[in-house]
Amino acid sequence: MRQLLLDIRPDAPPAFDNFILGENAAPLEALRAAVIGAGHVMLWGPRGSGRSHLLRAAINEASAAGRPALHVEADKLDGQFVPAPSTLVAVDDIEGLGADAQIALFNAFNRAREQGLTLLLAAERAPRELELREDLRTRIGQSLVFELKPLDDQTRSHILLTLAQRRGLSIGDDVVQFLLRHGRRDLPSLITTLDALDRASLERKRPVTLPLLRDLMQTGLDI
Repeated sequence: MRQLLLDIRPDAPPAFDNFILGENAAPLEALRAAVIGAGHVMLWGPRGSGRSHLLRAAINEASAAGRPALHVEADKLDGQFVPAPSTLVAVDDIEGLGADAQIALFNAFNRAREQGLTLLLAAERAPRELELREDLRTRIGQSLVFELKPLDDQTRSHILLTLAQRRGLSIGDDVVQFLLRHGRRDLPSLITTLDALDRASLERKRPVTLPLLRDLMQTGLDI
């Protein structure tokens, strides 16, 4: 945990090293291998589980190593999609693929071995639950498929308290528990709220307490 708390600001470039691992060691290692061409990977899990972060991290890693890499949202992919040979291709939210895009992705799977393509895919649900062409679902199911496990509350709490401590902020457990009960629970949103509390504490010369958080919410802070 301590090693992975280096740079997890919401604006930090997605990287494997700033992904909070939780119970997701296996998919992370599969993606590291995929970057160098070891096989296709499919990730699924709820929003906030890190799917998009990991796809973009893989693309950044491949680009840094000199491999052609392409990240595309499913709703932006069309029937003309033909990736260049040797490309690492990441397609996010594949439940949003249109009919022509599904054919294009199926064709990419068929060309992958010959052209050295590696496909990384992500969705909210497991392949068998996606409303896609059966031949495409079969291809996806032949990839390495991983369910991403969201962080538990103990880990989220630990991260927030550690980040607050690094900033010199004293933040009570009651504030953290309020955010976990009533706010968005994905890590970027929690860190954005912590940033707002940090700024408000400095500007108003007030400690980070529940009254300060409630004041910010009354003036428009969306947690």
